[in-house]
Amino acid sequence: MLISLQIKDYALIENINVEFGKGLNIITGETGAGKSILIDALGLILGNRAVTEVVRKGAQKSVIEGIFDVTKNKKVEKLLSENEIEFLDELIVRREVSVKGSNRCFLNDTPVQLSLIKEIGELLVDLHGQHEHQSLLRTETHIEMLDDFGDYQNIINEFREIINRLNDRISNLNDLRKKEKSLKEKNELYEFQIKEIDAVAPLENEDEQIEEELNILENAEKLLELTNGIYDRLYDSDENLYDALGHVKNDLEQLTLIDKSFISVDESFESALSLLSEIAQNIRSYRDKIDLDPERLDFMRERLNAIKLLIKKYGGSLKAVLEHREKIGTEYDFSSNFEEKIKDLETEINKLRFNAGEKALLINQKRKDVSKEIKSGIEASLKNLGISDSNFEVRIANNNPAANSEKYLIAKNQKYVFDSNGIDEIEFYISTNIGEDPKPLAKVASGGEVSRIMLAFKTILAKNDKLPLLIFDEIDTGVSGRIAQKVGETLKSLSEFHQIIAITHLPQIAALSKNHYAVFKTKENDRVVSSIRKLDDKEKIEEVAKLMSGDQVTESALKGAKELMGLK
Repeated sequence: MLISLQIKDYALIENINVEFGKGLNIITGETGAGKSILIDALGLILGNRAVTEVVRKGAQKSVIEGIFDVTKNKKVEKLLSENEIEFLDELIVRREVSVKGSNRCFLNDTPVQLSLIKEIGELLVDLHGQHEHQSLLRTETHIEMLDDFGDYQNIINEFREIINRLNDRISNLNDLRKKEKSLKEKNELYEFQIKEIDAVAPLENEDEQIEEELNILENAEKLLELTNGIYDRLYDSDENLYDALGHVKNDLEQLTLIDKSFISVDESFESALSLLSEIAQNIRSYRDKIDLDPERLDFMRERLNAIKLLIKKYGGSLKAVLEHREKIGTEYDFSSNFEEKIKDLETEINKLRFNAGEKALLINQKRKDVSKEIKSGIEASLKNLGISDSNFEVRIANNNPAANSEKYLIAKNQKYVFDSNGIDEIEFYISTNIGEDPKPLAKVASGGEVSRIMLAFKTILAKNDKLPLLIFDEIDTGVSGRIAQKVGETLKSLSEFHQIIAITHLPQIAALSKNHYAVFKTKENDRVVSSIRKLDDKEKIEEVAKLMSGDQVTESALKGAKELMGLK
């Protein structure tokens, strides 16, 4: 619900801050006082188009701010979360319109795009203004209004899951078909490259490993010469190092017998001798494994040349060669099984078309059942509102797909175009006089009829409608007397489920308000200023009496006002 509305420097309004309550909020005032200006300003924070002319003369910008109670409003919470805006129980919506033509929008003091303001507004308010393009008059909203009345959203959600998969598979199939020609053209090339690479079958980092091995094979004689020389000097020659150090070891042992401080030196020398022995054994072991194998050398040289040729042709490194092989292998396997993959996709798509068709038919039947309830409810409500001979229809149409269209489902062995709502196109038709054929509701021109039709619709959808605030700008157009009383009673009944803000000139409607506000004009510094004020109980009686008798409030008018308000 709308908790408060503040408007600064907008048209005739200098600065007002009005708090609204639950239930039926009535706004009255003389013609030209600024009632509709108030509603127009509210429309700006709901995403309506703004023009610089609305900025009050002498001001730099107009500022309109509304505070809404959005407690437990899951749709608003979800939308704010998706846009990374903190969700609080109170939502502050602000719009600034500059004389320079710039617009700034804020949600909870976070700058946002106008499109987001509009989305939020559609979740909070249905503004039925005198010249607004209302939801009831937009054909594309009829299907949503019908579905809101019904209890089958779970089936619609299941249908949407199926068509999302269907659309995805159709897209995949189209991509496959686009690739078919190019893949077939590349198939022969890929086959040749695969055979060429697989003939060598290089392993990861094999080129580096071969180069290391070749370095050893090509220097085998040198390695044998060096290892022999080292081992001889350490162990095998007549004056080998090991024997010489053995004499040193004997001398150290004699020293330890004389001076025990040499014990640690002797132990260290013993470790050095052990390490030297280990080195000599490793050298000998390496020497014994040296293989002067010219055939192995030639083989490794040939293999390295083959790998380098692949590297030169396919990317500059062995890693690039292996990645290329993996890629073309996948493409080759894919193209080789192309027909089978297409057939599998076509089978799955066909199955999804039938599954979607079953759900679409179920939704279609649910809508037909709900349409009967809406028809009887609307006609009964319109009768109470003075349109006694109305004929309301919910027309449901289905279209076959256009030629060559792939976007269709199958229901009862027929092809149907679909969208996220199913296969149905919904439009409301009405006639308000006997003998007239029903016409599209969107083309109904009479302001009084449109208002009452909207009111009738809102009445039967009251428990289902998700919008917490309904605004009616002069819902009483074209009605009076007994019908006005009925309109007022209907609004009061509707206010049990929604917060209602209604502008009216009729005492029969104003008398039923829970909260009553008066809009008036004053002159300040030779300029006209519009203001609004909430009336107390005494003022409410006087305002209703004024609506009955004009500016000169008589005793009889006051008495009549009290009777309308149910007061003694």
